[in-house]
Formats: sequence, C-alpha cells, structure tokens
Amino acid sequence: MLLAFDVGNTNIVLGVYEGKELIKYWRMSTDKSKTSDEIGMLVNQLFNYEGLDLKDVTDVIISSVVPTIMYSLQHMAVKYCNKEAIVIGPGIKTGINIKYDNPRQVGADRIVNAVSAFHKYGGPVIVVDFGTATTFCAISEKCEYLGGIISPGIKISSDALFQRAAKLPKVELNKPKKVICKNTIQSMQSGIIYGYVGLVDYIVTRMKEELKSKKVKVIATGGLASLIATESKTIDDVDRFLTLEGLRLIYDMNKD
Repeated sequence: MLLAFDVGNTNIVLGVYEGKELIKYWRMSTDKSKTSDEIGMLVNQLFNYEGLDLKDVTDVIISSVVPTIMYSLQHMAVKYCNKEAIVIGPGIKTGINIKYDNPRQVGADRIVNAVSAFHKYGGPVIVVDFGTATTFCAISEKCEYLGGIISPGIKISSDALFQRAAKLPKVELNKPKKVICKNTIQSMQSGIIYGYVGLVDYIVTRMKEELKSKKVKVIATGGLASLIATESKTIDDVDRFLTLEGLRLIYDMNKD
C-alpha cells in the first residue's frame, strides 16, 4: 500500500492506494506543533477504524507547503511505517519541464497538480486549486509548467472581512440564491462567493488568451472547488482527488 500525504496550510489530506486504486482517504487539520508520535498515533487510529494496518504500508510520499511539519511527517514514516518517505522537491522525477524563473519557488502542490492534470486531461490545461490560497497553473501541450497566479483564498477573504469591519459578522460560506441580497449575512455571502466566481472567470479568460488556444481544459480542485464551479462559466470539471492522484503518479516515476 502507498500512503500519500498532501499537506496544505489549513488541512492535510491522506490517501491510501492499492496499485492505482484510491481505497481510503481522510482530511485532518494541519497542526505544526504535532510531533511524529502524535501524527503516527492519529494515522494509526484512522487505519484501525477502516480495518487497515500501518504495517502493510510499503511506501510513503509527501507533498507539503508547510516546511515546519516536514520533520515530524518524515520521522513518522520511518518510525511507524519503517519507510523513508519520498518528498516532492528538487531531484524528484516529475516528467514536467518547469518554466518558472526559479523552479524552486513553485509550490510542491502546484507541481503535483500539474503532473496529475496533464496525465489525466492532456494539455494545454489550467488547474485552479481552491486552498488557503487560490492558485491558477498553466500547463502546455508539451507538459511544460508555464507559470500561474496566486490569489487570497476564499476563507482568507471571508475572515478578513469579519476581522477588519467592526459591524460585519462572521458568515458561513453558503451561496445565496440571488446576487442582490436583502440582509447583511447574505450580502456578504454574495460578495464572497459571486465575487470569487468573477475573479476565477476573469483570470481564466485572460490565461486562455495568453495561451492562444481554444482547446484549454480548466480543472478545479480543493475543498471549495464545487462551490465555485457550479456558477463558473470557465471551469470544465472538478477533480477532488487531483493532488492525491498526482502523488501516486510521481511515486510510480520514482519508485525503485
């Protein structure tokens, strides 16, 4: 079994693969203070609940945008799985040509998403990842990572509105039925949700113009992807397991 960790600023998504099949997955909060033992015990409990055994894990792969948690994760892999984890970073085979000014600046999650999207959908393809930050990545038909955009995430924007405006409450990220709303909470929800739809559609439209191709596929992923995709005019598909699948693909490229 392959144990894959997708570590984001807010959540960690874990996936277990048997060959090419994702058999189990979980989501837990990213806690930079957790030790390798705490992470190991939590993962062990998740495995036990699903009738799995950590001893059956043959390999571990990690993609992380949180450097401070990496030691704990890598040590957990050694102690509880008896495996040295493959970590997405320099020296790892991905099959993708990164055209960034400094390739080391590209987040591991963005590289993994690019690999996954190209293998599944071909190129050119745009990946929109709704995480703590909302990222847009462009991949060419030659499997080149061309670059992208980083914008504040939906929740960051929502929290900032609540924290910086004294009379505005904290609201749930629910989509109102109409754009024009008649109370404060729905008005805020409208601005956050439909404002993000506008942001996504405008940026994707501009990216398509720069890519100079009418056959660009646009794939959304991340926890809030479905919320925006249902209103977007540019998103073609939502792939909730895009990152985990990318980790599996990269593992296959790097296994002994």
